[in-house]
Amino acid sequence: MDFLLDASLARETLEQEVSIKAGELIGELHAALSRQYLDPDSVEESHALNVLCVRLVFCLYAEDAGLFGKDAFLGYLSGFEAGQMRSALLDLFKVLDTPVEARDPYLSDTLKAFPYANGGLFAGEFQIPQFTAELKTLLVERTARDTDWSRISPTIFGGIFESTLNPETRRSGGMHYTDPVNIHKVIDPLFLDDLKAELEAILNDTTLTPRQKTNRLTAFQDKLASQRYLDTFRTDWIQTYDCLKVAA
Repeated sequence: MDFLLDASLARETLEQEVSIKAGELIGELHAALSRQYLDPDSVEESHALNVLCVRLVFCLYAEDAGLFGKDAFLGYLSGFEAGQMRSALLDLFKVLDTPVEARDPYLSDTLKAFPYANGGLFAGEFQIPQFTAELKTLLVERTARDTDWSRISPTIFGGIFESTLNPETRRSGGMHYTDPVNIHKVIDPLFLDDLKAELEAILNDTTLTPRQKTNRLTAFQDKLASQRYLDTFRTDWIQTYDCLKVAA
């Protein structure tokens, strides 16, 4: 069984390396975009910059994870010169915020292919600065084409990304992430250990009929659904969600 452990360790190591690299790229992209804003330290433009970075990260992940068509985001942006990138992104974000049935019937086929992204991530217009040729290369080539975002660990990348968007952390030159092992040292004793034990007890109870076991599992799933485990503003709790997927 050692080869299985070695393979798992190698996969985790690669995931960590890719995630840290992606976080550093977004930090570089954030800094480059900041230099294009007229007043990046103002509340309005600082917020606009952060919103832009979050939206770009969503698009990068959605493309590689299969939520968009293959190379849809990369192919779309590749068709524009640097001076057209601002308008291209504004158009794309508007399309992503519009249900398919409510869209302009004369949209280009490229934009029509993008799905509706509900949830409000793309709601509202925020300032997007002009792109330079170097900035376009950073986004399109290095961040999109050369990085496989489907291999990113949300736990690792989330911490680094949060550091990028946090002005105090950014000014101090720090980027950090919380290792999953340390996360579990906190959350496992709080509730995960008990939940895992409860699930194991149901699965291993040989006195239950198949119907009774199904009913017990359904009740356990309802219990999970009725409680809050994930705080969407705390990136470290993404790991908690990952552990609770067994209830689905």
